[in-house]
Amino acid sequence: MKLLKTIVSALALASFSTAAIAEDHQCTNETWNKVMERGKLVVGVKADYKPWGYRNSDGELVGMEIDMAKDVAAKMGVDVELVPVQSSNRMQFLEGGKIDLMIATMSDRADRREIVGIIGPNYYTSGTNVMSPKAVGITEWEDLRDKPVCGKQGAFYNQIVEQRYGAKVIAFTGNAEAKQALRDRKCIAWVYDDSSIGSDLSSGDWDDFEMPLTSEDDNPWGLAVPLAEKDCVFGRFMSGMQHHWLQSGELIELEKKHGIQPTAFLQVNKERLKDWLAE
Repeated sequence: MKLLKTIVSALALASFSTAAIAEDHQCTNETWNKVMERGKLVVGVKADYKPWGYRNSDGELVGMEIDMAKDVAAKMGVDVELVPVQSSNRMQFLEGGKIDLMIATMSDRADRREIVGIIGPNYYTSGTNVMSPKAVGITEWEDLRDKPVCGKQGAFYNQIVEQRYGAKVIAFTGNAEAKQALRDRKCIAWVYDDSSIGSDLSSGDWDDFEMPLTSEDDNPWGLAVPLAEKDCVFGRFMSGMQHHWLQSGELIELEKKHGIQPTAFLQVNKERLKDWLAE
């Protein structure tokens, strides 16, 4: 705890020094201080995105990002409360103060940086692809033109596949509803992150389905703090957390733990951020 206080003091000093230089920004560290005073960090996570965030058979929230959220709280020396969020409300929950931190499979995009404090270095990445019945025989993106395609509300790639390939996206509130609609043949494919689709296909529950296309629009994932704290203590702390996760290989170990197919992104960043003096 003494070490944590020392780190926090150093971060606070650096943040307030920056604030003194930047006349248009004042670090109040409101969220950070609130978390430390109450002894609890409230984190928005997914509950329907296996294996990053989902409920197990006992109803408990588990997954790779759940472990990350717990690690953040442990490093801060506080308890953690996990709040399920959707793609359609996760930024609003953070902006409105319902959560303190958001780690919820969100792609890092310019328009989102105007609303919430997305912190680098990004911790993960994924591309866009589709899952479809093998019997449909989709071989290229153009095969989606004028066809019904299931999607998830709030996902940025819905508009992309509509504008680029002329697909008719039917957006559902949750992943479960979208995938059930796919099984019920209400659409010819489900457009989503290739990382999640790959996990579904390896589960044994989707043997009659495939991910037939070349993934497009690879996007890094970004966790976020309130926008006002992006360049203050909380933002700098979370930047350090991500740097450590990447450099140490802890995220690679979490991939293994949760049965996620290894990603080149994590391997590349572990090498890029390695200690040049380490053997």
